[in-house]
Amino acid sequence: MDSNGIQAATISSESQERFHLPVMSKEVVDHLDLPEDAVVVDATIGLGGHSEQLLREYPSISKLIGMDVDHAATSLAKGRLSASGEKVEIVNRNFIHIKNIVNSMGIDYVDGIVADLGISSFQLERSGKGFSFKKKEFLDMRMDAGLQFSAYDLVNDMKVEELEYIIKEYGEEKFARKIAKSIVKSRAKKPIQTSLDLASIISNSIPKKFHPKKTHPATKTFQALRISINNELDNLAIFIKEAVKILNTGARLAIISFHSLEDRIVKNMFRKLDSPCICPSDLPVCACGKVQQATRIARSVVKPRKSEVLANPRARSAKMRVIEGI
Repeated sequence: MDSNGIQAATISSESQERFHLPVMSKEVVDHLDLPEDAVVVDATIGLGGHSEQLLREYPSISKLIGMDVDHAATSLAKGRLSASGEKVEIVNRNFIHIKNIVNSMGIDYVDGIVADLGISSFQLERSGKGFSFKKKEFLDMRMDAGLQFSAYDLVNDMKVEELEYIIKEYGEEKFARKIAKSIVKSRAKKPIQTSLDLASIISNSIPKKFHPKKTHPATKTFQALRISINNELDNLAIFIKEAVKILNTGARLAIISFHSLEDRIVKNMFRKLDSPCICPSDLPVCACGKVQQATRIARSVVKPRKSEVLANPRARSAKMRVIEGI
């Protein structure tokens, strides 16, 4: 039994699949284009959906390294991928440590890396960490249980201005000020303890006529809190820098993002890695001395097929970008 009270052995592979449909798995398989005897890293292994697909489509993979900060998810992934035996090694660590983890295994370079930045259906519906605005769960939202501050701490301790900044900056929520004020007003009466309580406060803060048609009105605020608590954007930038360092020549890094802030970071960093010079265009001679580190495979973003979006609506906002080591 893991720390969240979820017993991995009792959850069947069919149940796992129901809670985790790997987004754009065909596109990941096609774009990684792995060689024979490849060493590949699934940097956000989750329940192992992408890893399972890669092992199925590339049976000659010599080693698959899986990483994730969520202990419950990695426990389930181990069970799901157990048939592949020793070729699969799963580590309960944040993907910012990818280079150190890979090097510690005696491996200098890898032949492919995939990272799916989305929160899984399992985390939303079964983790008990308060990610879902439809369930009455304690406001935690920490992917890594070792992190110091939870959503409860942020919601109940931060000043109006601090909450407004997080909700506006990371959630791109135009009612950020109104929501922040409502949170502070509500907690003055009693602490906000559950995800359902917080979702209700947020919903009541936004005029009904501005409630989104396809998503819950609390979606952006919950996203913002999760990003802030888990330091997701800074960690993404660190991960990309570290991942590129261990790419073999011709090896590819594929990253799937789900909102504009993530995609912007991936897009801008990939562009810089693909550029041999970052000097101003009006400078006659290069003064930066920058060397091109990788090549973008798909200049335009790769999006899920319409059939996938129909089968899995959560895939609708997914975007994949791919870069290749040189």
